[in-house]
Amino acid sequence: MEEYCFQTESCDNQLRIDKFLAEMLEEYSRSFLQKLIAEQHVLVDGRPVKANFRLKEGEEILVQVPEPEPICLEPEDIPLSILYEDEELLVVDKPKGMVVHPAAGHSSHTLVNALLFHCQGSLSGINGAMRPGIVHRIDRDTTGALIVCKTDRAHRILAEQLKVHSVTRKYRAVVFGNIREEEGTVDAPIGRHPTERKKMAVNYRNGKPAVTHYRVLQHFQNYAYIECQLETGRTHQIRVHMSSIGHPLLGDTVYGPARQPYALEGQVLHAMTIGFQHPVTGAYMEFESPLPQYFTDLLKNIR
Repeated sequence: MEEYCFQTESCDNQLRIDKFLAEMLEEYSRSFLQKLIAEQHVLVDGRPVKANFRLKEGEEILVQVPEPEPICLEPEDIPLSILYEDEELLVVDKPKGMVVHPAAGHSSHTLVNALLFHCQGSLSGINGAMRPGIVHRIDRDTTGALIVCKTDRAHRILAEQLKVHSVTRKYRAVVFGNIREEEGTVDAPIGRHPTERKKMAVNYRNGKPAVTHYRVLQHFQNYAYIECQLETGRTHQIRVHMSSIGHPLLGDTVYGPARQPYALEGQVLHAMTIGFQHPVTGAYMEFESPLPQYFTDLLKNIR
């Protein structure tokens, strides 16, 4: 059973509990969350409530999501770009627009569906039936290298490496503005946005520690091509951190301007390098995903 715990803030006053949860738990549909409420799997200060319950500041919400009933995720013959593969794991090069794993109401055309076909079902089960093999994620519109685990042993060891921040993760991005310094670090906690609950933000009150190192690879008149290296792996970390210092990612209409100067499908962000210790041999391995075509075309246009 998965559990989530939230503390309400002033911006949540008089918000319906079902709407609050729909904003906080985007992977679940509102109807599914209403079902959890009706079955008393949602408690506010220890008491079950109804879906139309209005919240007040300072309340504690506990959500218990029972183990999913067995589902039949269909393997799909979707082409995969594989950077490395052995009996324990593989490193895939995820394309733009592909969702990593299924969620409620979205069970097809994901990376997991493609992996089930390619690996013939041989994927770790630690993250449950909906996320076989998935030890970490990148956003739908972010491209690049992603580790997938075939065995539970590999999953446990790599999850621990991610937890202690020993995995090398380097990204390439194009941001607005010509960054003055050649390199820098953003050390600022990330949590839910205080008023726009579907967004993340630098949040010193309720955020979790987050550190992003960046360096400029090339200066342009109105943009900068940069490399970012993660110490931590918070949701939307690079997008939030770069926006917080006045340099949002090009194409990012969530954390940047609504009107963008180029026809792009989401943020210009590419997970280029990933490095880790092999879970069985202990040898350090590092893989690089080449910049996708849309990214190189954009750089040419900007130049």
